[in-house]
Amino acid sequence: MADGTKRSVWIDPRSGFCPQTKTFHSLRPPVPLPPPSQPLSLTHFVFSLLTSTTDVANSTTDVLIDSVTDDRVSYSRFLHQVHSLAFSLKSLTPLSKRHVAFILCPASLHVPVLYVALLSLGVTISPANPLSSSSEIHHQVRLSRPAIAFATSSTAQKLPGDLPLGTIIVDSPEFLSMLDRVDRDNDDVNSRVEVSQSDPAAILYSSGTTGRVKGVLLTHRNLIALIAGFYNLRRVPDTTEPEQHHVSLFALPLFHVFGFFMLVRAISMGETLVLMERFDFQAMLRAVEKYRVTYMPVSPPLVVALVKSELAQKYDMSSLRLLGSGGAPLRKEVAEKFNAKFPNVEIVQGYGLTETGGGASRMIEADESTRYNSVGRLAENMEAKIVDPVTGEALPPDHKGELWLRGPTVMQGYVGDDKATAETLDSEGWLKTGDLCYFDSEGFLYIVDRLKELIKYKGYQVPPAELEHLLLSNPDIADAAVIPYPDEEAGQIPMAYVVRNPGSQISEAQVIDFVAQQVAPYKKIRRVSFINTIPKSPAGKILRRELVNHALSSHSAKL
Repeated sequence: MADGTKRSVWIDPRSGFCPQTKTFHSLRPPVPLPPPSQPLSLTHFVFSLLTSTTDVANSTTDVLIDSVTDDRVSYSRFLHQVHSLAFSLKSLTPLSKRHVAFILCPASLHVPVLYVALLSLGVTISPANPLSSSSEIHHQVRLSRPAIAFATSSTAQKLPGDLPLGTIIVDSPEFLSMLDRVDRDNDDVNSRVEVSQSDPAAILYSSGTTGRVKGVLLTHRNLIALIAGFYNLRRVPDTTEPEQHHVSLFALPLFHVFGFFMLVRAISMGETLVLMERFDFQAMLRAVEKYRVTYMPVSPPLVVALVKSELAQKYDMSSLRLLGSGGAPLRKEVAEKFNAKFPNVEIVQGYGLTETGGGASRMIEADESTRYNSVGRLAENMEAKIVDPVTGEALPPDHKGELWLRGPTVMQGYVGDDKATAETLDSEGWLKTGDLCYFDSEGFLYIVDRLKELIKYKGYQVPPAELEHLLLSNPDIADAAVIPYPDEEAGQIPMAYVVRNPGSQISEAQVIDFVAQQVAPYKKIRRVSFINTIPKSPAGKILRRELVNHALSSHSAKL
């Protein structure tokens, strides 16, 4: 080959692996994206998809249904409320482009309207878990530095009182009046705000290895690329029945990346979303029957519950066609039992991080859903490497290493934490996931273990170091370590190994209660073992694997 000629590269069409670059490429068709220089907010991109291929945008078709009250919002009403709220916020407050809005609201019919309206104005949304403690919320506020907050009358007291533009209560008469301030024939006031795709769209919260909550900054383009992929490569369940209107039931929290992007995806496709403010298993079954639900995004513990519960047989589940499982790995045995119990319902799995806006891999084709241990194939427009965590060498198929990802959905970084950003994103745009994975010879991705040590409790990320820090603040505790302990219902639960201070008689119940008073419910310690010393490496690093092995082999044995 002559000098100066670009060397051709070969990509294995079965695995997507390029031996020259040692990079895995997506086997999905590439999805075209808008030119990066084109001003475009996520809101306007979603609305363009909605109006270009569906006839629901100006119809009485329901976009949102409250499963408890049966209150409904049609697509025409939804668009009107979004435009009206944006107009109200723009005219009644100094809120403007690049301001951050902190949102502390349980799921309701108002939350999607709020998200979409703020995004149309170029305001960065930062939703957080309303069950978080005040100290957790104050830390998130310090990271995101919001100009304004939106909360309910029951969550507002957790917020600091010194936000520049204050707090708006979304269940107040004043907020409700903001949803109906413009005529239906009014021009789209949002078009007056020019939003660049590179502008920040959302700060979503993710835990890291240090135990500190991190604010993941995603741009409008990150989210546009994600939605474009789901829209263009949509999953169509195999069925001999006439095509039916898709109804999704959301038991997911809308502040979580999974719930957030699935919400936006459903709106872009003109689907109906049934919302649950708080999860209740029997209420979920009733909603599936009542609203003829066709699809549910779920976490693995919910699949376990459907398999084990006899209640499911008492409700008409015949409309259900597809479950999208994410947030944690779904065990093969659970998937097989589910398929035996619900033979007409397919389960497709996916993998993603807050740092990738959600889906980095997923299953699309019908035959892919039978790869039970896999989380699907690499998403469209994405690249991946499997990197040996010791040598740094990029590895071929069927070799385990840390998964690195690169593509248009990868975050810009962590707000207020340049050190963590530099440790996670390299100069070439590769995101180091911290997950031990491998690709097989057909391009399917498998998650083996978590290098980052996060505990996955019902799809939530629980950082051990944060809980260890709290435990060590107790005067009765000399040392502590927190590990994941397997649990069929939750996936994993946080278990603490505790060394008492001399003379202390602190009990398991007291340890559990001490932590529970300071953290969100999903972070609670749920099991405690008292030992004489915490095993550590010469460098002082906790040897968690030893503790995990000890817990699994003989919980009552002495270390």
